[in-house]
Amino acid sequence: MYKPTTKDHMPIDPNAKKLIVFLDCGDTIIDEGTEIRDDHDIVIKADLIPGADVMVKTLAERGYILALVADGRAQSFKNMLTDHGLYDYFTTMIYSETIKDSKPSPRMFKAAMGALELTEQDCSRIVMVGNNLSRDVKGANQMGFTSVFLSWTPRYPKVHEDESQKPDYTISNPIDLIDLVEELHAQLA
Repeated sequence: MYKPTTKDHMPIDPNAKKLIVFLDCGDTIIDEGTEIRDDHDIVIKADLIPGADVMVKTLAERGYILALVADGRAQSFKNMLTDHGLYDYFTTMIYSETIKDSKPSPRMFKAAMGALELTEQDCSRIVMVGNNLSRDVKGANQMGFTSVFLSWTPRYPKVHEDESQKPDYTISNPIDLIDLVEELHAQLA
C-alpha cells in the first residue's frame, strides 16, 4: 500500500485532522528581537515567544499536520527549532532560501501544499498563521486559505493597508491559536 511521505520520508498520519496549519516562524514562534546571528547571518540562537512551544506541541499532539512556511535561511530555522525541541513537530518545512522567493508569493504556499500532496481543493482547509499582514496574511488570502494574524510583536504594522491584507482572524498570543484551530476544525467536520 502506498503511503504519502514528506520530511525525511516520514509517513503522513492517515488519522490526522482535516484542518492543516501553516505557521510562520519569526515573531510567530520565535521572538525575532532575541535572534543572535553568526558571521554568515545565520541565526544560531533565539528565544521563543511565550506559549509558542505549548501551541506547536499541543496542535501536533491533537493530530494537526503542521507545516513551517517561513522567509529566511534553512539553517537558521533548523538551529532555532531544534534548540527548543520543536523541529520534529513539523511535517514539512518550506523556506524562502530554497524556494528562491518570499511570501506573499504563491510559490511558497504551493511548495508547502505540494510537499503535503494537497491540491487546490484543499485550500479551504488550510490555515496560515503569521505576524506580517503584507506577507503572511496577504499570501494566505490570495491562496484562499484562512488567514490568522498574530499581533504579538510591536515590530510590524497591526493595521492592514488594503483588503488583500485583512486577516480572517487576529490573535494576540500563540496559545490563542489552539482554541481557534479547534473551532475552525469543528466547522469543517
